[in-house]
Amino acid sequence: MDQIVIDATNATLGRLASYTAKQLLLGKKVVILNCNDAIIAGNPVSIINDYKQKTARRSSSIGGPFFPKSPERIVKRAIRGMIPYHKGRGRAAFKNLRCYNTISAEYQDEKKILAGKEKKTKTITIRELSRRI
Repeated sequence: MDQIVIDATNATLGRLASYTAKQLLLGKKVVILNCNDAIIAGNPVSIINDYKQKTARRSSSIGGPFFPKSPERIVKRAIRGMIPYHKGRGRAAFKNLRCYNTISAEYQDEKKILAGKEKKTKTITIRELSRRI
């Protein structure tokens, strides 16, 4: 089975998630490194407020939806939203995904796909977002 290693530094979250979801559905294993440094384009204040609303939607009587606060889990959740997670094919694909906040020692020497480049617009990193929510 093919394995793809992606460096998420300066990668836009939505584009990274859609590319990863497609590769997972094709049956490949995907490893995403440096999830801390992935970015979301837009006004940082409004992005933080949107994510705070998502986490505040949870009420004590219902108990969900659960929304992650750590950077690698935010990336993983974005990818999960782009695959048919409730069907067998989607669950099988989602099990082939690994996300890390740093470069793990076992992937140090692997050939990595650089997913991002410098952006000229307002952005916020996933690290900063997870710190603020």
